[in-house]
Amino acid sequence: TDKSNHPLTSYPVLAAKGFCMGAADVVPGVSGGTMAFMLGIYEELIRTIRSFDTGFVRLLFGFRIRAALEHVNWRFLLPLILGISGAIFSLAKLLSWVLQNHPVLIWSFFFGLILASVFTVSKHLHQWTPALIVWMLVGAAGIYFLVGLVPVDTPTAPWFLVISGAVAICAMILPGISGSFILVLMGKYQFVLDAVNNRDFLTLLLVATGAGIGLVSFARFLSWVLRKYHDATIAFLTGLMLGSLRKVWPWKKALSTVVTEDGSAPSPTLGNALPNVGTTEVFLALGLMILGAAAIFILHHMARGKARG
Repeated sequence: TDKSNHPLTSYPVLAAKGFCMGAADVVPGVSGGTMAFMLGIYEELIRTIRSFDTGFVRLLFGFRIRAALEHVNWRFLLPLILGISGAIFSLAKLLSWVLQNHPVLIWSFFFGLILASVFTVSKHLHQWTPALIVWMLVGAAGIYFLVGLVPVDTPTAPWFLVISGAVAICAMILPGISGSFILVLMGKYQFVLDAVNNRDFLTLLLVATGAGIGLVSFARFLSWVLRKYHDATIAFLTGLMLGSLRKVWPWKKALSTVVTEDGSAPSPTLGNALPNVGTTEVFLALGLMILGAAAIFILHHMARGKARG
């Protein structure tokens, strides 16, 4: 397998890239996969995930630990995981507070991130054709309707947490759709965020178990489909991001109220609404949208400059 030899001096840079990926994965806007794509480490990331195969298991159970670590490209993986973990545990509490207290402003920033990602990810297409436009429209329509069908409450049973982790991690490594966004769709984003903040390790272990299963199995499929149907896959992912803008639109209105089983804490069903134009909040929100979009375009420009260099 093609492995990159990363010297010790590259560890801080890889950790910083991991931190960017982790920060992206915490917010339900842009995916860690998109960030990896832009930072020029996506293909190596997929290759590394694929290397957790039967060969690795044989080396591990044969107690050939050093050979097992070399097999999975640990010099790349370790600083990346440390960076991702650092971002998740340091930013989760702040994001939880902002989502509770300033939802319009934070969703505006997310909206800018994901809208810009639509343009930057679609740049990886060689040429738009009618077939690719159809793939994009299928992705957009599918996620647009899926967002509208999301239930208010989903189970907190162990089996559902494992499934949530597996599905979310699949999205997390795709250059397009966010794993946190999938958790929002499955009604588990706030639940998992609270588990991180409260150090609820049982919940985190269940989600991580699902993530591990999903990661190793899905990376193989993803590697194959990107290799065989690259442009169609990217067009479909672009459509997914486009359709998902319905979910991250900042301004909401209550359509109906669903009372929980114990009769307390009614949960409103929210629909999209137009803002009150001219208010300070709207100007702030638009500014944050532009800031989010600018961040993605700058990262994309930097990544392209590095690729040319």
